[in-house]
Amino acid sequence: MKDIGFKFCVVLVLAALTTISCKKEDQMAIDRDLINNFILEHNFDAQSTESGLYYVIDEPGSSEHPTIQDVVTVSYVGIFLDGGIFDNGIDITFPLTNVIRGWQEGIPLFGKGGKGWLILPSHLAYGNTLKPGIPPNSCLAFQIELKDF
Repeated sequence: MKDIGFKFCVVLVLAALTTISCKKEDQMAIDRDLINNFILEHNFDAQSTESGLYYVIDEPGSSEHPTIQDVVTVSYVGIFLDGGIFDNGIDITFPLTNVIRGWQEGIPLFGKGGKGWLILPSHLAYGNTLKPGIPPNSCLAFQIELKDF
């Protein structure tokens, strides 16, 4: 009897993991479609990274680029892919280690003084977590200017 209970638990855990995995893959496909539509709407010449981050470098800035260990100063506007603004900041300074994964990966693509866009799939933003003013599984776009680091 204990053997049947153990096997049932193993099957239940495997089923749950499969469901979670499928949902993550489904969300990634949804995000990719939303981001591709956003890029087409804005006529961006966007590049992408292996993680799914899309970026547009309007002005590359200097040859100096920050690393994840740097403290950066940026000005930015954060928008939903439907165009609604959810956040902005002018000359905001913070350690790059303290921000969402998409910024950790994307900000170092700019040199000092660089400007452009980061377009994040939900897993590089806040994932399926509800944040004030940002629904779960939101793809986000940021118009960025890297002022200093």
